[in-house]
This record gives sequence, structure tokens and C-alpha cells, in this order.
Amino acid sequence: MPKNKRPVPRKSATSPEVKDEQNTTELCALALDLSDGEANPDIVAAATRADLAQKAIEFQRLLRRLLTQGKDEVLYGAVELARDESVDGYRYLKNAIEEGAANLVLRREGAADIEIDAFAIPVFVHSQGGLDPAFDFQDSAAYDAVLDSLTAAGLESPKAKVVLVSHAYDLEEIERISYGQLHAMLREAANSLTEKKLTAAPALERSMSHGWTPTAFGPDDSAVEVRFLVGFALKRADDPFYQVPKSEKAADAYFARRADAYQQWTADFAPLVARCLGRGRGLDAALTLNFLYQDLFFGAREQALAEYATLQILATMNGAMAGHAPEQLSAIIAPTDIDDEMLLRVQLAAGATVLATADKPLDLTADLEVEVDDLRDALASIGLADISVALRFDADGNAVDVRPLG
Repeated sequence: MPKNKRPVPRKSATSPEVKDEQNTTELCALALDLSDGEANPDIVAAATRADLAQKAIEFQRLLRRLLTQGKDEVLYGAVELARDESVDGYRYLKNAIEEGAANLVLRREGAADIEIDAFAIPVFVHSQGGLDPAFDFQDSAAYDAVLDSLTAAGLESPKAKVVLVSHAYDLEEIERISYGQLHAMLREAANSLTEKKLTAAPALERSMSHGWTPTAFGPDDSAVEVRFLVGFALKRADDPFYQVPKSEKAADAYFARRADAYQQWTADFAPLVARCLGRGRGLDAALTLNFLYQDLFFGAREQALAEYATLQILATMNGAMAGHAPEQLSAIIAPTDIDDEMLLRVQLAAGATVLATADKPLDLTADLEVEVDDLRDALASIGLADISVALRFDADGNAVDVRPLG
């Protein structure tokens, strides 16, 4: 498909495959139009605004249907199509799908709307020997206390009904959960929280069916692993606890209070979360936890993946620095791409000799300056001071247009 030419939905579909293709192009085209209108609100004519309002309705209706039907091929296909057309359109569509997959509004005649969200809490677990899956969420008293704390400590509304999955997801398990599967899990959670009888939860059970990926940690190894607490919060859509004030100052204060409550929770309840996670395989069973912020499912997963990739880069650089004085070393940070995948690369050298190279994924919508600054700070934390930035790394791995990072 030529660049800058909008996808055109087909007018008819005669098979499920063709219908899926039509839905893919339609979802993408609507997102591109809506993102354009959002980016240029002051120059949109009244007639165009009315047209965009109708398209917004069509977009949300189509998105909800595709999520309910679990049409992952269509959803991911539309995101890839938008990625090739427009950064703004890609961002708009990706955010809308992620939010739609993690949120569901239940409307009942004569009653207030009910909303349910899927959230995740990423936690980096330091242990000796790596976590032992046999002890994952085996402490029922600790589980009950952590579940109760989510509302009592102010992470969720006191009036919300919250359920926490009694399993700590590892990185591969969490990455396997697709848009459609998460939405199915959300619906299952809504049923369990609104129905008085037990209901089947095949999507939830499938999300845990693979178990943790085996690791190669020895019993004396110091291990750092990421785990995710996954939960669902059901509440009235108009619950004041979740209403963000309109003024910027009041909104900042609101989010600051939520952040403070979360930080206090991590301090108070880390021992109980550690009991839920069990123990390491080594003789020293103690766990040390470092929490990232709670967020909707995909936001939490994205921040954890980024942090984990940074830790892997630091581990690679630390290993390569052995036997060298830090002041004798230099690092270059620059974007590159491999098979159309954008990456942020760090190259460590001693003089003209390259000692190590490590990459982390770079999303198309990421702020490159912020990403570079964060990586520079991480490298500085392990003693590297001579850090430069380049325009890019070329196909041969050479840095192009290197300059000092101020």
C-alpha cells in the first residue's frame, strides 16, 4: 500500500476472511481520520466536526465488537496498518485498543453504569536461586490481606469490588495475553463479581496454563525476575474516587495523592506480597521487592518491559566492563532498526575496540530524547561517564554523526 494513502474499506464481504480484512482497514481508516481531527481541532469545520463525531461512534462500536469477538488478527492487523501510515494514527489506535481491552462498561436499565478495569502491578523480585513456582500464591492468609489492602490502602475505591488473580505472572505469560484474551478475562471477572454463583473462566485459566518459564539460575545465583500481580476492579462509573479534577493544579494534586498512597502501600505490604510470591530456590529464602507503578494492564506491561530491557543492558555492560577502569571506557547511544523493528542501542568501547552492544525495543511513539536521557542515567549509575549520542547505528553497526551527550 502506498504511503500516505488511506486504507479504503471494501464495500462487501463474502467470506469471514474478507470480512476480517474489511474490518481491519475500516478500523484503521477511522482511527487515522479521528487522530487527524484530534491533532487539528482549531481548523476543523463544523460539518467536519459532525462527521468526526459520527465516525467516533462507529469506531467505538466496531472496536467493542471486535474485542468481544476476540478478533485479535483484525486488531493487531489494524495497528500494524496504522503504524505504516501515521505516527499519530498508530498512537491513537493502539491507545484506544489497549484501553478498550482493559475496560468494560456494564449498562443496566434503571441503574447506574458499572465499570470494570483490568490492572497490573509489576514487581521486580530479587532472590537467591530464582523464584520457586511451587510456592506461588500458596499463602492464603497473605493473599487475603493483600487483596483487602487494595481498597483499604487507597489503591482502589473503598466502594469498589476487587479481585486479584492468585498467580504471579512471569514475563512470558504476561506477553502472551492478547487484546482479545484480556477482554475475555475482563468479562469473566465481571461475571464473577456480579453473579452469586460460580462461573467458568476459561480465558483466565488459559492465561496461567503455561506456567513460569524455566530459568537457569543456580541455587547460589543472585536472581532478578519480574512478576505481575493482575487484578480487576468493579465500581460505579461515576464513583468520585476515580474522577480527575478539571483544573490542572487540582489534577496534579489528585495524582500526587494517588502516587503517595501507592508508595505507602509498597512499603507497608511488600512483606505480604513477598509471602504470596513464595521463596527463592537457594538456601536464603528471603525476597527483596522493587515495585513499579500500578496501571491498566497494557500500560503496566509496557513500563515493566522497558525497565527489564534496561536492566538487561546494564547487566551486559557490567559484564563487559570487568577488568577495565570506567574512565577508560566510552558508550554511544543511538537508535537502529533490525527487520523493521526500532531499537535503542548502547555500544560500549575501550578506545577503538567495541566491548559490547545491547539493544532495547523502541516504540514508534516514544519520546527519543526522554528514552536517551533515561538510558544515560542508567549507564551513569554503573560508573560510565563518557557517554555520547549518535544519529543512528547503520546496517554495519557503525555509529553515524556521533556527538557528546550534554
